[in-house]
Amino acid sequence: MSETSLFIRYVRRLLVGTLTLTGLLLPAATAAAAPGAGGANRGDTAPRIFQGRGFDTCQAPDLATMRAWRASSAYRAVGIYFGGRARACKSQLNLTTDWVRQTTAAGWSLLPIYVGSQSPCVGGTNKNPYRIDPAQAASQGGTEGGDAVTAAKALGLAKGSALYLDMEAYDIGNASCAATTLTFLRGWDRQVQAAGYLAGFYSSADSGIKHIETARKAGVADLPDAVWYARWGVSATLTDEPALSPTAWASHARIHQYTGSVTETYGGKKLTIDRDLIDAPVAVVG
Repeated sequence: MSETSLFIRYVRRLLVGTLTLTGLLLPAATAAAAPGAGGANRGDTAPRIFQGRGFDTCQAPDLATMRAWRASSAYRAVGIYFGGRARACKSQLNLTTDWVRQTTAAGWSLLPIYVGSQSPCVGGTNKNPYRIDPAQAASQGGTEGGDAVTAAKALGLAKGSALYLDMEAYDIGNASCAATTLTFLRGWDRQVQAAGYLAGFYSSADSGIKHIETARKAGVADLPDAVWYARWGVSATLTDEPALSPTAWASHARIHQYTGSVTETYGGKKLTIDRDLIDAPVAVVG
């Protein structure tokens, strides 16, 4: 998939207009749906592209907070942790079909995040209980991809939605571990894409993102349709990420998480968030 996929070429042809994507030089956030399917296995609903600023936070905020932030902040997209056995905030009290319906009706775009099994050489000890089984990496990836689709459908996230697999930083210098992780990822991608959804991938820029860029250059199949890279402490950019070639996932398929664990208040409602710069597919609702 990646840059040469039907989805990428489709969106490049049909999405019009230009956008400065370096730093925060962005106009008002926009979201647009192209009139048609983005690929052979994407169903009959067009991908929806969001361009602008967003945030992600562990627990989906309540509707009052979402209304306050919609009225007072520059953010127009929010990451939601909708599934996966390694999800930190497993009890998502606010994340319901009604929440999805109301937030999107109010103008929010949603970035669905699935925190499934993690690399056997994952860096964070809190993820150790959820590591991929090397002997079953492909089937495990497929099973969890199916679970992601089921969870997405339960929230009203339709075909054409991008579902982002969260793979925390891992040791890409460990060849056997990296191979297991890539096998799992490809199995997850295949299952998600076969169900008519887009497969996104979140990871550290110097870990998972660098790894799949190497795989892309080697011609590996079944790679993600969009990438979400974490590189903190630098200017937000969708064009100058060192781990990615300029042409890799370059057409409406990148998100940069450029700051993490910051606290902001709008309309009297406080959240601790990660900040994101986005030009990528989001959820299709309804």
